[in-house]
Amino acid sequence: MSPGSTGRPAVFMDRDGCLIEEAGYINHPSRVRMLPRSPAGVARLNRAGIPAVLATNQAGIARDYFSKETLDAVNAEVERQLADQGAKLDALYVCTHHPTAGQPPFRLQCECRKPKPGLLLRAAAEMNLDLSRSVMIGDKPSDIGAGRAAGLATVLVLTGYGRGEWEYRRQEWTLGPDHVAEDLFDAVLWALGRLDVPCSR
Repeated sequence: MSPGSTGRPAVFMDRDGCLIEEAGYINHPSRVRMLPRSPAGVARLNRAGIPAVLATNQAGIARDYFSKETLDAVNAEVERQLADQGAKLDALYVCTHHPTAGQPPFRLQCECRKPKPGLLLRAAAEMNLDLSRSVMIGDKPSDIGAGRAAGLATVLVLTGYGRGEWEYRRQEWTLGPDHVAEDLFDAVLWALGRLDVPCSR
């Protein structure tokens, strides 16, 4: 189903530097560190009935830094740590491609590597989402670009690469975010307010 106005809104989020600590190419589940208020933010979405959707570039596979099995194990650890604090992701969408590194099928000029909107468009089609009412949260210009390209509102978080991007490089951006938040939790509150969803604890 193509994205349209009949679907429900969602909140999309980047993984590294937004949901969990930025640690470069994470090649083992033991390196996953949840950012302090991320589970509480995801749990807010769960209680509000708003899908929490992960959308992440993971070109470490294309670069042969880790395997698909390792990526799956790392993402499973992310979900486990969220579950330990009463939160869950509704879906995970991952781009494993890179336009110039590695070998096919991972070396590819794809439509899903952010800032292209393919991950968000695919989620909208598969989950019956209304992207015009949805929000993309991330710590990099590529997250903001993907959200804008898919018609979402966008939030830059100041965790991960976000603070440096915002304070030192935003004059280079072609598209800025709709909002800047300290972390994922504050970004979720803004998203729920935009949707007129009560944010009571």
